[in-house]
Amino acid sequence: MTAGTETPGVDDAVLPFAVEALDVRGRVVRLGPSIDTILRRHGYPDSVARLLGEAAALTVLLGASLKFEGRFQLQTKTDGPVEMIVVDFEAPDRLRATARFDAERVAALGSGPARDADLIGNGHLAMTIDQGSAASRYQGVVPMEGQSLEEAAHQYFRQSEQIPTVVRLAVAEAVDGEAGHWRAGGLIVQFRPQSIDRARLADLPPGDIPEGHAHLGADAPEDDAWVEARSLASTIEDHELVDPNVSSERLLYRLFHERGVRVFDRQPVREICRCSRERVMGMIRSFNPQERRDMVADDGRIVITCEFCSRRYDLDPSDVESEIEQG
Repeated sequence: MTAGTETPGVDDAVLPFAVEALDVRGRVVRLGPSIDTILRRHGYPDSVARLLGEAAALTVLLGASLKFEGRFQLQTKTDGPVEMIVVDFEAPDRLRATARFDAERVAALGSGPARDADLIGNGHLAMTIDQGSAASRYQGVVPMEGQSLEEAAHQYFRQSEQIPTVVRLAVAEAVDGEAGHWRAGGLIVQFRPQSIDRARLADLPPGDIPEGHAHLGADAPEDDAWVEARSLASTIEDHELVDPNVSSERLLYRLFHERGVRVFDRQPVREICRCSRERVMGMIRSFNPQERRDMVADDGRIVITCEFCSRRYDLDPSDVESEIEQG
C-alpha cells in the first residue's frame, strides 16, 4: 500500500489489514457520527463518555472479526462510579451502547480527565459471542482489578485466546466552532503465523506442570517478527486514532510501510438499536400478572424506555393483557 491509495475522511468503518512480512493481522476502527449519536443522546459526563467510547471502539474491533451473523457483546459490572457498561455489535455492522453510572460519584472525581480504573473499579468484564442459540454461545470473563479497558483486553487475549495481541483505544471530543463532536478510534494487531509453535505465548505455564519442575517456556525468547510488530504498534499516538485528517490507510502506512501492509475491504458500522415493540412485549410476557400490574404508572400506562436509544414505549395495560391472552 502507498500513501496515495488512502481514502480520507471515512468514519464509522473498520479497515482490516495484514502485514505478511511480520505474520500479523489486525483492524483499525474509526467511529464518528455513530459514537457521537450514542454519547450525546444520553448527555453523559465527559469522563463517562470517553470510557463508553473506548468500550464501543473495543467491541467493534473484536466483533468485526465474526465470520457469521451473530452478536458480540462487551459488558462490565463493577463497584466503581460507572457501575455497568453494555456494548452490542450485531454482525455485520450494527452498534449500540449504554452506561449506567452514579452521577455524584463521577462528579466527585473532579472535572479533569479520569482514569479508567477510577471510573470502573473492581468487578468483571465479560465478552460474549452469541450465534442465536445456547449451544453456540461463548463467553470469556476478565476480572477488573483497577486496570484500563486496554489492559483488560490484553489480559483476555493472554488468558483466553493465547494470541499475542496489542490493542490501542482513543476517544476525543473534536470542537468545530461552537459544536463538539465525539470521535473514537482503535487498533488491534495480532500475531498469526502459520506455525502454532511460533504463536505460542511464552509466559503462560501449562496447567498440569508437575510441582517442583521449572516452566521452561517462561524464558523462551519472543518471535522477532512479533517483537517488531508490537514495537511499531506501540508508537501510535492517541490523536492519530481520532484525527479526521489522518485516514486509516495513512495510519497503517506510517506504521508498517517498511514491511508492506495490505488492506482489505472496508466494513461499515452503523448506530442502530435492536429494540422494538415486539421485543418489549416479549419482555413483558416474562413477568407474572402481579408484576405486570406493578408496572402500571400513576397515569394508568405502562411506559418502558430503552436504555440504549432512549425510545419510549407507551402501552395501554388492557392492550398488553389482551395481546398476552391471544398469545
